[in-house]
Amino acid sequence: MNGSGAAGQREGAAVRNVLVTGAGRGLGRAIALHLAQSGTLLFLHHHSSGDGAEDTLREAEAKGARALPLVADLADAASRERMMAELARHSAALHILVNNAGIYPQRRLLDTPAAEWQRVLDVTCSAVFHLTQLAVPLLQAGAPARVVNIGDSAADRVSAHAVATPYHVAKLGVHVLTRSFAAVLAPQRITVNQLSPGFLETSVGEPGSPVPAGRLGTFADILTALDFLLDPSAEYVTGANLVVSGGWNL
Repeated sequence: MNGSGAAGQREGAAVRNVLVTGAGRGLGRAIALHLAQSGTLLFLHHHSSGDGAEDTLREAEAKGARALPLVADLADAASRERMMAELARHSAALHILVNNAGIYPQRRLLDTPAAEWQRVLDVTCSAVFHLTQLAVPLLQAGAPARVVNIGDSAADRVSAHAVATPYHVAKLGVHVLTRSFAAVLAPQRITVNQLSPGFLETSVGEPGSPVPAGRLGTFADILTALDFLLDPSAEYVTGANLVVSGGWNL
């Protein structure tokens, strides 16, 4: 299954409107390009990765998608609201929302400035809450619709993290938000799930412990799981946390 196949296609619909946050680089860029195809109106959010976002836009259009950039500082509520208002001016419906943006500071807990703590929480967790809330009318208009939140392989447990602590706190919050939004939105044919990567080839630092599968994860591993969550046959799957880690961090 791939991005040009059945994944994420709406029942009887030729057009799907997709918003991916943090689409200028990394996993967000890979997701955006995977979902880019003829009949897709692709909203590409970015903040500080302008050049990467431009490259993503050009490649998405080369795949046949109509791609539109959305610039916003997701740490700022007013900026989030302006972004969603801009999206609504281009489309009255949204079929797929991928909350991918996040910040991973490689800093020890006792060395973490308060301002950095707050910004990581705002971008990585609060934006998931606020953007999903703002998107609900658009998702209702596009139902059956999908929300996929990018988590972390340890996001579903409470444990100590001496490094990148605000990131891990934020991802735990994303896990709670995923389950909470899933319960609220299921009656409206909007599924909300979490896709949690393990240690990827592009991850910062070292895995710290062996990966049982014998290799690091790839974007392709994540995209295969994304296809499942977006497929029409997965309409009964909501509130789930799909961990794609090769057994790492279990």
